Amino acid sequence: MNEIKWELNEWTFRAAGEKEWLPAVVPGCVHSDLYRNGKISDPYYGTNEHDLQWIDKRDWEYESVFTVPDELLHQDNLSLVFDGLDTYADVELNGQRILSADNMFRTWSLPAKTYLQSGENRLSLTFRSPINEDLPKLEKLGYGLPAANDQSELGGLGDKRVSVFARKAPYHYGWDWGPRFVTSGIWRAVRLEGWTGLRITDLFIRQNEVTSSKAKLTAQVTIESDRDFEGRLRIATEGLIFERTENIRLGENTLRFEFELDDPKLWWSRGLGEAYLYTFAAAILEGDSVSAEKSVKTGLRSVKLKRERDKAGASFYIELNGVPVFAKGANHIPNDNFETDVTKERYHYEIVSAVEANMNMLRVWGGGIYEEDVFYELCDEYGIMVWQDFMFACSMYPGDEDFLESVRHEAEDNIRRLRSHPSIVLWCGNNEIDSAWAHYIPDGGWGWKKDYTPEQQNNIWADYEAIFHRLLPTALSKYAPGAEYWPSSPLVSLSSDANQHAHPETSEGDIHYWGVWHNSEPFENYNKYIGRFMSEYGFQSFPEHKSVLQYAPEDALQLDSKIMLAHQKNGRGNFLIKEYMDKYLPEPKDFVSFLYMSQVLQAEAMKSAIEAHRRRKPYCMGTLYWQMNDSWPVASWSGIDYYGRWKALHYYARRSFRDLSVSIDGTNGKDLNFHILNDRLQPAEASLRLQLLSFGGEMLHELVLPVEVGANTALQVYSVKEEDLLGQEIPERTVLLAELEQEGQILDQRTHYFVSAREIELPQPNIRATRSDDGDGRTTIALETDVLAKQIWLSAEEEGVFTDNYFDLVPGEKIFIEFWGRQPDGTLAHGDAGAVKVRSMADFIKRD
Repeated sequence: MNEIKWELNEWTFRAAGEKEWLPAVVPGCVHSDLYRNGKISDPYYGTNEHDLQWIDKRDWEYESVFTVPDELLHQDNLSLVFDGLDTYADVELNGQRILSADNMFRTWSLPAKTYLQSGENRLSLTFRSPINEDLPKLEKLGYGLPAANDQSELGGLGDKRVSVFARKAPYHYGWDWGPRFVTSGIWRAVRLEGWTGLRITDLFIRQNEVTSSKAKLTAQVTIESDRDFEGRLRIATEGLIFERTENIRLGENTLRFEFELDDPKLWWSRGLGEAYLYTFAAAILEGDSVSAEKSVKTGLRSVKLKRERDKAGASFYIELNGVPVFAKGANHIPNDNFETDVTKERYHYEIVSAVEANMNMLRVWGGGIYEEDVFYELCDEYGIMVWQDFMFACSMYPGDEDFLESVRHEAEDNIRRLRSHPSIVLWCGNNEIDSAWAHYIPDGGWGWKKDYTPEQQNNIWADYEAIFHRLLPTALSKYAPGAEYWPSSPLVSLSSDANQHAHPETSEGDIHYWGVWHNSEPFENYNKYIGRFMSEYGFQSFPEHKSVLQYAPEDALQLDSKIMLAHQKNGRGNFLIKEYMDKYLPEPKDFVSFLYMSQVLQAEAMKSAIEAHRRRKPYCMGTLYWQMNDSWPVASWSGIDYYGRWKALHYYARRSFRDLSVSIDGTNGKDLNFHILNDRLQPAEASLRLQLLSFGGEMLHELVLPVEVGANTALQVYSVKEEDLLGQEIPERTVLLAELEQEGQILDQRTHYFVSAREIELPQPNIRATRSDDGDGRTTIALETDVLAKQIWLSAEEEGVFTDNYFDLVPGEKIFIEFWGRQPDGTLAHGDAGAVKVRSMADFIKRD
């Protein structure tokens, strides 16, 4: 066996035509390299984004001078591999042009044996400006294609939106939560691969049928050989060996070997069982020696997207190993606008945070990137299902032959790279394009069609169908047979009429509901518009004060300052937050208090939505809010800010996503309905304790109910009229505490108020915080209060999270909160919080 891989890590770069070469980091991008060399200011600070739009109008050169190790140079076969070039790159090796790349998402592997030499070699890449490259394509087409989030004006292009012509991360051109940084560079690894004889280039374990009693599998092994010979193919896993003789031919061979495993250990999503992973190893043997080998780690599971007719319409849910799974989670965007700045630690931290918030699914949204391998490996390990979009979003795309061919290669490369990850349970063609264009509704969608003639409309739609109804599903069928595909999100079904397109009242398919926020609809509408699977909805907030100060000085802390508006990409976003705050929350006393209140507001909105969706199980079988994370420091819909600090939303999600929890529905203002939500695969017996309390802690009424709820279901267990429960008590000074208790342990707790937070007579509590730090550096805070303390916020000097935060505390309760420090590897572990502050809403409101 003789295969060698050697990465090229020594690089320099310069603007084309300039003399000075500067050190570069690969993988990387030109913006990061310029900043690292002190040539530009921090792109994320203040309004610096606006001053850096010149970068994408220039061509950039990268160069590596290297000597190939003799052991590698003497291999019979040598390839130069680029895992990712962003985006338009001319590649020369020792003065000879070997590649002209045009797709950020493709892998390029080139024969290099005849170009390489002993001694010094020179690899040169010229990245052509994506703006200058694509402006002629727009001119040639003769009309612009819709690209709602392309911030062309900021980029100095007026209304010339060219993002749709590049197979490049759409969000690089701006989005309503992100900046416009149209990058160039070597964004994934570059290496030389050498081999002699043969090598295994790919191993895919196709899962033909998987049950708890048997897994019927096919090992698909791709082999490159520089000769004909007879050998043995061996497949091994966990002590089991399957072997047979094969004839290997010169060139590329694809061998398929069917085998079975009895009583396989299945891969389960978080909360349902172990996310068990097998390692399968393939080897080619000649006699007793191994000539080539390769291994792959995967989980065995059965996955189906269930869309079956019922009385209401049609279901939409993931069935995992025969079990209907209620999907709980969020939409994931890239963790940085400069993707190569995202470390493994940052990925690990995001996935651990998802697990700690009781999530079981993340949607990799179609305006970003096909994520790094480590992202999916972590999802595999932790049992986080992935809804995987192809990288198309909120735009119409060209359909010329070159574009389609590029997309075909892109799809094949990424399907082959990602198909072994058990976490990927659904592939989706695009984000929101079908509903935005709404081809079969003349005046439907986002109003795009009115700008085009009927002939143009038909051409644009034909190009859409070519990609999302034919090309992508065909690629999946070929390279990941059995994988589930959904053409667009949201969507009802594939039909040639108006019934294809999703809207909030749809009882089929998946729904993006944005009436709350974009249309200023009340939070109560989250209970009105519930679909079969809620794949997008959201509400904005600001990061906390400490985070804001990392991109803005104190004198810029006003809603309408240039910096605050530059870090709010959603037009009226800052003022929408204020509009909703004026309706639902007390008036904050200053801007810092506004930041805090915005997080409480966002969290309350998302709690309303999440629990409304979960209460409608099994009609609704998924709730993925927008969004999990941020790509830069900004006011946005995220639950975790750019610096990794959990907002109130993430703590709320941790509670609202509990596998066994209680939920109170009082949206009609008359009745209080109590629901037990059980996502476990076992029935639950518990007690529901209801306590009506004054803000001073006086017990006004108490009721304990035994409750039983079946496995994997939601059940209303009690209902009472608000006026009957409240009696003669003053609603502005009364709170209901609901606790779900099992064998003396409180599993979940909810508070309910009889007026809005804006109307309650909020007292100033005296919160007693007793801190203990054990010998291992673990910080625990015991909290008690003399009167109701609403929305207690603990903040720590050290980076990390608390086991609970942004919660209400009533007199007579003593709770213990632990601090989890953020570890160097991205995990969370008990640690020393440093200085801790404990505040509540009463500290942030304006008082007369």
